[in-house]
Amino acid sequence: MAILVDRNTRVLVQGITGRQGSFHSEAMLRYGTKIVAGVTPGKGGTTVHGVAVYDTVAEAVAEHPEINTSIVFVPAAQSVDACYEAIDAGIKLIVVITDGIPTHWTMQLVRYASLRGVRIIGPNTPGIITPGECKVGIMPGAVFSPGPVGVVSRSGTLTYEIAQALTERGIGQSTCLGIGGDAVVGTSFIQVFEMMRRDPMTRCVVLIGEIGGDAEERVAEYIVREKFEKPVVAYIAGRTAPPGKRMGHAGAIISLGVGDALTKMARLREAGVRVAETPGDVAKRVEEVLRTS
Repeated sequence: MAILVDRNTRVLVQGITGRQGSFHSEAMLRYGTKIVAGVTPGKGGTTVHGVAVYDTVAEAVAEHPEINTSIVFVPAAQSVDACYEAIDAGIKLIVVITDGIPTHWTMQLVRYASLRGVRIIGPNTPGIITPGECKVGIMPGAVFSPGPVGVVSRSGTLTYEIAQALTERGIGQSTCLGIGGDAVVGTSFIQVFEMMRRDPMTRCVVLIGEIGGDAEERVAEYIVREKFEKPVVAYIAGRTAPPGKRMGHAGAIISLGVGDALTKMARLREAGVRVAETPGDVAKRVEEVLRTS
């Protein structure tokens, strides 16, 4: 069993004819992901890498009712409308790769999706991968391997780096998921922790956080309040970032005295989380945890 995606996932690619959509669709197909259709308005009737393209999501779903997941490679100005279209067509999991979406648009989208029982991953996410089964995203599949460690992250690049370090130590991953680097995202750390808590394949969770907001502090509170049973290893990026300056992600800003790395690290340690000082230290700590748990 895997969380969210597995070998039974059937994917629709919105924006499949664009440069990014086409490139990453080919990579997902090579990994083994079952992409059954694509959508680009005005390009219906064509194909990309052997995948049929439709003008609308409704047309694609009518022709391929097995579609249960969409991945969005649509420019920011049109991306939210693309998500609404997928929601209204009955798709229950939507992975939004697009960055640069205005925060208030995302807030409205997340609310709309929640009312209809739809899960949004992102926006500004590298996606989600169940190693050896399915990749719905832009991550380099070769660095991941199947195993017992769940990884949930706000950073794409650090996810790949830490997954590769785990793989090189012979430690595989059950699911790796990027919640997205924006201030507002569709799925929170805590929601992913709950899924990994119920997943029998996940023995340990790696949390990759960064400066900005209080998502990591909320995880620390959740771990204590809910008595989270599985061991957690964390790394927080941005210890040297200056206050008031956005660093990379839209959500990565220390403001009004909230969101600095040292505070996040302290809260997590107080909750019993093993906090790594460097990305390279994460795999070592996970190895120790698995050996003793």
